[in-house]
Amino acid sequence: MRRVNGSMNMANNELCGGFDDIELHEAHGFIIDQFMKNSANDRTDRYGGILENRCRFALEVVEAVADEIGAEHVGIRLSPFSDYFEAYDSNPEALGFYMAEALNKYNIVYAHFVEPRHEKGVGLDESLFPMRKAFKNTFLAAGGYDRDDKNVVISSGKADLVAYGRLFISNPDLPKRFELNAPLNEYDRSTLYTSDQVVGYTDYPFLQL
Repeated sequence: MRRVNGSMNMANNELCGGFDDIELHEAHGFIIDQFMKNSANDRTDRYGGILENRCRFALEVVEAVADEIGAEHVGIRLSPFSDYFEAYDSNPEALGFYMAEALNKYNIVYAHFVEPRHEKGVGLDESLFPMRKAFKNTFLAAGGYDRDDKNVVISSGKADLVAYGRLFISNPDLPKRFELNAPLNEYDRSTLYTSDQVVGYTDYPFLQL
């Protein structure tokens, strides 16, 4: 098993104070995602090999956190189609579907899945929709959505909620802009997710009404 930068924060009731929910980040090439992806997981014990074994650790983390703080306070983020840090899977559709079904056992409040494409032209029918149908609670989709995409996906029942990252960074008042169908600030990709705590994070203008 290759190890790259990644962390898992376990929480108890005291540490959860002040937060509504905890989202387990089991995506994007970090350590839990590496267990699930067969390009990164070369274990030969009960945590490696077949799909069920590779997903075992991810589900054990879900169970442990749900037992500690209550399943109604636990969500999860998964990216079966991603290949960050060379962690990818030869059958991401099967991986995502298995996790969506398996998570029903723990009755967590939501599952947050990332689309295989991160640019305009998302295709929920071909990618996340089987996972959406398999998971019984609130389903979030993310990856390349704009305002119109979001409206279509939610109104058609293909997701309950849509999550935004880059557009929220560049538009601190994104809900208001969506409500008014106002123009959006363009984000500067070169400043995304860097160590600079000011440039590209707190300097985008609010909508002037």
